[in-house]
Amino acid sequence: MIRPAIASVSLGRASAGHDIIQKLHQASLNGFEGVEIFFECLEALASTNHKVEKSPDKQEILDAATEVHRKCKELNLKVVCLQPFLYFEGLLDETQRQHRLEDLVFWFEICEILETDLVQIASNFQPHGTTGNVDHIVADLSTAATLGSQRSYPIRFAYEAISWGTHIDTWEQAWEIITRVNLPNFGMCLDTFHIAGRVWADPTSEQGLNPDADHELDQSLRRLVAEMDPRKIFYVQLSDAERLRSPMRRGHPLYQDSMKPRMLWSRNARLFPFEDDRRAYLPIWKICYALFVEMKWEGWVSEEVFHKSLYTPGDTVVSDLAKRAKVSWDLLDEKLSLAAGNSQVRQRERL
Repeated sequence: MIRPAIASVSLGRASAGHDIIQKLHQASLNGFEGVEIFFECLEALASTNHKVEKSPDKQEILDAATEVHRKCKELNLKVVCLQPFLYFEGLLDETQRQHRLEDLVFWFEICEILETDLVQIASNFQPHGTTGNVDHIVADLSTAATLGSQRSYPIRFAYEAISWGTHIDTWEQAWEIITRVNLPNFGMCLDTFHIAGRVWADPTSEQGLNPDADHELDQSLRRLVAEMDPRKIFYVQLSDAERLRSPMRRGHPLYQDSMKPRMLWSRNARLFPFEDDRRAYLPIWKICYALFVEMKWEGWVSEEVFHKSLYTPGDTVVSDLAKRAKVSWDLLDEKLSLAAGNSQVRQRERL
């Protein structure tokens, strides 16, 4: 069984005034059973509660986590994970590395309050100051996993290959890291956007596609089904993306020299799955079929969306996004039901 969840950021950005408590209400109202809590949402709530203009301190953030946990309990929502823990593995500066480890220990405290045992680590996409040396990356992530396992409230980690990562940008590379870490509390977050957005799509091309896109994705999914241990997929994220009206190159209204094109595309144009009316075009169902039908994977599936519209202020933004997310989830549910029915027919035909 897959269980529906949604990332708190998908229902509006905190910087636009979209309060996490309201987002939790709308998630529950629209049938979601779990939430991914974005750290920025906790920071924003802490700043609001304590009326501080500066960054909130640790105790203020812990107080915010307590309020979020209380509201989740009231709404019968499970906190799936705390995310995203960024800019950690592969750091060359040892002082920076130690600071991030200290931050991670603080995240453990937040997790215990939220009653989630999962932290998502995104592959490092800093342009400078990191190494792609696999031994170095494995050592860093092993250190994190070991620290998490030693807590009285043990913590797991879901490593996600970001499609514009500096060194790790495919699920295959992430899987190699996970197998080398080889610890029971260290697994993977698989994201449909980052799979399709790296292997199949190219926002800098006129067609929005990589060369031989369908073949490359098919081969990647065959490897996924054949090689991945489903038990090491700790949760799945779903998101689609908009086909841009012009390539993400210099001259595009969203283009910035300081960011990779896939990052710009992701930050500004990700959509809920199957939103064809909004120019969604990634082969999300093909990935879902591999995961949920062929692999028969079960667990938390979270809708995670980033889009420039999430920064829009307004009283109806959160509820409108939650309704869109529900429509998207219902479409996935229909497709899975149809696929299950077709599978049963084929089984009967073989008898």
